[in-house]
Amino acid sequence: DSEKTESTNYILGLVYVLLFAVWGISYFVVIPVPVNLVITATSIVYIGCHKSINLLRSEHEGGVASQDREVLSATDAYKFPFIGSAALFGLYFAFKNFDKETVNLILALYFSLAGVYTLTNSFSKFASIIITSKKTFGMKKTKFPLLGEVEIQFTPAEFICFILSIIFSAVYFKTKHFMMNNILGISFCIQSIERISVGSYKIGSILLIGLFFYDIFWVFGTDVMVTVAKSFDGPIKLLFPRVLAVPAASIKGEFSLLGLGDIVIPGLFVALLLRFDTTRANVSAVKAESLSFPKPYFLVNLFCYALGLVCTVGVMYFFNAAQPALLYLVPACLGGSVVVAFWRKEWQALWAYNEEATPQKESEASGVSKKED
Repeated sequence: DSEKTESTNYILGLVYVLLFAVWGISYFVVIPVPVNLVITATSIVYIGCHKSINLLRSEHEGGVASQDREVLSATDAYKFPFIGSAALFGLYFAFKNFDKETVNLILALYFSLAGVYTLTNSFSKFASIIITSKKTFGMKKTKFPLLGEVEIQFTPAEFICFILSIIFSAVYFKTKHFMMNNILGISFCIQSIERISVGSYKIGSILLIGLFFYDIFWVFGTDVMVTVAKSFDGPIKLLFPRVLAVPAASIKGEFSLLGLGDIVIPGLFVALLLRFDTTRANVSAVKAESLSFPKPYFLVNLFCYALGLVCTVGVMYFFNAAQPALLYLVPACLGGSVVVAFWRKEWQALWAYNEEATPQKESEASGVSKKED
């Protein structure tokens, strides 16, 4: 069946076009913030989720080696709100006690360097369509003090994108233009959703619930989150223009913002559900990104995510105050997945879903789901 539907996921290409069309238009026209925000964030999640299907590939299918996979454990999920709180308060302390420009300079340098890596990975896949050579060159595995073994290998497409990414990040570091900020933010989000697995439905639920309370506390309980978000002049947030800058008329740009965490955290959970759909549909992970197949959990949760964003923006405008987006996004995503699971009578299969399970456990879980059917 999967062979018949190969290359029929045309929506993925349309979402790429929509995302970058909205990004480009926002330079010339003020798109209403709710429209811009919902389209941009939902498009990023859609793209990142489909790219994440590669996490289901085995190593011999071109997937990441098991020892190199970034998979969250239950312990990681429990610790995440506390580690995030420590990092957030550290930034708050730095902005309150040190020169803000110096702190931003250091952070901008770090994110510009990180941007070189994410941009190279993001755009080399498109460049390789034109520059088809697979020949690699660079530095073979070499031992460095403190760093250990380092290997740097490029295909021609990757090398060209690497050079262009350096130029792009250098210009961003100098100008801090909101359009370049958003490109970096988009690449950070897609790469994170694509590469990180929450491991299982249980772990994903733990992560979302923990960060639900984290977000509420730091936004409603203190001024920490809002202070850091406004002070941090870097691509940890997407900027949506309310007023376009007109330098000739001395008019400064005004922006609304959405933190990258409000895209990545729910995105990791929705991506897990798409991979669950993939396994339920018995689709090859090698081809699944370009295939059209039943995606009930993914589609419902993507809709719930967009609905959660609409609620966030609506409440923000109604009260004219910053809102913890995860307050609305977490119940939307968890609720959506639970409703679909009970509707399809697959709750046990969803609850047992574990991407790190042994083959024996996977076959047991498959047996449970077949009995439910």
